[in-house]
Amino acid sequence: MGLTIREVISGKDLRDFVKLSAKIHTGHSNWIPPIYMDEWSFFNPRKNRSFKSCDHIRLLAYRDNIPVGRIMGLVSHRYNEIKDENNARFSYLETYNDQEVAHLLLSEVERWAAALGKDKVVGPLGFSDKEPQGYLTEGFDEQIVLAANCNYPYQVDLVKNEGYAPEINLVSYLAEIPATTPAVYQRIIPRLEQLNSEFRVIEFTTLLQLRRYIRPVLSLTNRAFRQIYGALPYDEREMDDFANRFIIFLNPRFIKIIENMKREVVAYVVAMPDISRGLQKCKGYLLPFGLLTVLRSGRKSDRIVSLLGAVDEPYRGRGLDVIMGLKMFDSARKTGKKYIDSHLVLVSNTAMCAEYERIGGKIYKRYQLFSKNLR
Repeated sequence: MGLTIREVISGKDLRDFVKLSAKIHTGHSNWIPPIYMDEWSFFNPRKNRSFKSCDHIRLLAYRDNIPVGRIMGLVSHRYNEIKDENNARFSYLETYNDQEVAHLLLSEVERWAAALGKDKVVGPLGFSDKEPQGYLTEGFDEQIVLAANCNYPYQVDLVKNEGYAPEINLVSYLAEIPATTPAVYQRIIPRLEQLNSEFRVIEFTTLLQLRRYIRPVLSLTNRAFRQIYGALPYDEREMDDFANRFIIFLNPRFIKIIENMKREVVAYVVAMPDISRGLQKCKGYLLPFGLLTVLRSGRKSDRIVSLLGAVDEPYRGRGLDVIMGLKMFDSARKTGKKYIDSHLVLVSNTAMCAEYERIGGKIYKRYQLFSKNLR
């Protein structure tokens, strides 16, 4: 039958789409399997609300009736309207080292996007910046963390060979958890103490305590991330869906929130234990015993991963980020953590890059998004 392509329509198609990554990455020691319980819903337009505001196409490539590649094309109408853009996206592209397959999949998404009148295709980028984005371009031997792409070097070459050029640069920092308060922070601690009459830090010991803060925190995220590339504001149901995907893996001790005297959330930071080794061990299946394996790996890991953080614009520059950082370091030390991974940081986000460099963080992985003009 040779090489063919077809759209994902049936349940079998969806299974092929979801499970293809594990086959392509057989023997890839750093690859982290997806959480399959989540994947079935995430890629299903009837269950994932994010599809409602997007045009989409899900494609599979088969060689002699065996799946050899996949891709999803997206047009986020909400994002295009907010950013005054007219772009499409490719995401979740996975292939073997086969230029013919990569060409077939990308060119089909390009034709689909052009038929919708789009100017450019950008990727890999999903519904928002909260998903894996960009291809790994440096640090292939380093540990990969949850919600970050792990690709072979050839995947970048396959995309470039199709005429795609770098569009956005991201980095990941790795920093040691300081044994004592860093000198750069010690100098401003007296000034921070004056803030006690204006703000209070909320810390947690149970996940149940977090529930009432989900919407206030993600509402702040909507405001603070307006200028962040790929960020899309949540509605309230999307807030709940997003939180439910990840809350089970969080350690409440690594979440810090600051309220003003009106009990309004004005700053927060969310980190989680690195659970990558546990996901590898259970191969992405949480049932019947995988969840215990994953949670145990988080307790044993010496690393925490920063997921989200923000300070509301009127309160920036007052040291609230430092207060949360000091609290986070204290919690990390008490639980035996030695390192913090920044997750993905836009190179253009110079303020965040400076924060990690201020505590001795070093760039240890680089990622890129690519784009191609359609006209």
